[in-house]
Amino acid sequence: MSKMQNVRGTYDLYGTPKRKAKKVIELASHTVEKYGFEEIETPIFEFTEVFARNLGDTSDIVTKEMYTFQDRGGESLTLRPEGTAGVVRSFISEGMQQNLPLKFYYHGPMFRYERPQKGRQRQFTQFGVEMLGINTPQADIEAIAMAYDFLKELGLEKNVVVEINSLGDSESRNVYREKLVAYLKAHIGDLSAESIERLERNPLRVLDSKEECDKVVVASAPLYSDSLNEASKAFFEDVLKGLDLLGIPYRVNERLVRGLDYYAHTVFEFVTDELGAQGTVLAGGRYDGLVKEMGGGDVSGIGWACGVERLSMLLKEDVLPPSPIAVIEVGDDVHDISLQIAHNLRNAGFCVEHPYSGNLKKRMMKANKANAYLAVILGSDELSGGNVTLKDLNTGAQREVKLENLLKEVK
Repeated sequence: MSKMQNVRGTYDLYGTPKRKAKKVIELASHTVEKYGFEEIETPIFEFTEVFARNLGDTSDIVTKEMYTFQDRGGESLTLRPEGTAGVVRSFISEGMQQNLPLKFYYHGPMFRYERPQKGRQRQFTQFGVEMLGINTPQADIEAIAMAYDFLKELGLEKNVVVEINSLGDSESRNVYREKLVAYLKAHIGDLSAESIERLERNPLRVLDSKEECDKVVVASAPLYSDSLNEASKAFFEDVLKGLDLLGIPYRVNERLVRGLDYYAHTVFEFVTDELGAQGTVLAGGRYDGLVKEMGGGDVSGIGWACGVERLSMLLKEDVLPPSPIAVIEVGDDVHDISLQIAHNLRNAGFCVEHPYSGNLKKRMMKANKANAYLAVILGSDELSGGNVTLKDLNTGAQREVKLENLLKEVK
């Protein structure tokens, strides 16, 4: 196989797909900034422990999907498979504990060695948000409302449904864990070898298994809601009440569970049936134990993330590049002045297309191909009188204007 092609699971993003991805990021950034979020950028790679400690040594990401390598100094480093761990690591290492609460958003490439499929690649772009230091239901409501507002900005609110569930507090989780272990041990002969191993180390991971035999067993597993204590039930009811007040539609899914121990209370996913079997386009939850698990203080957190490329695939309409003004020169003797005009228009904030060669007809064809809406035509005769021609490329109407008034006339 020739090495002069992209690696499997990666892609070259340009043209319409790139413009759609850019629109997703711009609208997401605009939406979350209205909620008071500030952008943060963390390194593309971290010490492996940052992710192994965060995601758990029994998770698929850690055991099967991380791109881990040893650098020249002998340190084990990993390309980031998700964004939360880096943000929490930054929170701890940069000493941000005195500035709580904090609201961050981020976007950038993530890396996972998984089987490429529709909307899922080994290098992908993720947009995410993290709220640290807010332990009330209001944060959960705000996180989901913000995600819904963002998808609404994209015009996707009718194409996706938010599924939501509660994992309760640590007390509720321990009660459920005991029930789950007892149930799974009673069906241990029907579980995969991997799930049997997880049963001893992290039984909640069995609920995330992709093996068909495990799915059959999990389908009849105890429901989490039956293990919630009164405080956890009240917390979840407040979250649902808030969503009702804001008019945000949702569907309670009692089978929706996150397998990592630091998740608590609210978990949610925005799902669609337009991307095949892998229908989640945005997911999140409360992770009140994560900061402590990573060596920080007892700080609550909640966040969500989405795959930018997966979301952009749902956009129905093309995203066109900005329509430019075309500067068309007729004759070589006007080249210098046309360069100056194009430069001045760009400095004034306009997008300008300046065809490099060809006669008038070919240059106009290039202007139409670039979807230009206005042409500034420079010919020797007009310029000798201090004039240029402005042509509306939508209507065909044209008129001569004084060169000294060009910028004013264009505006």
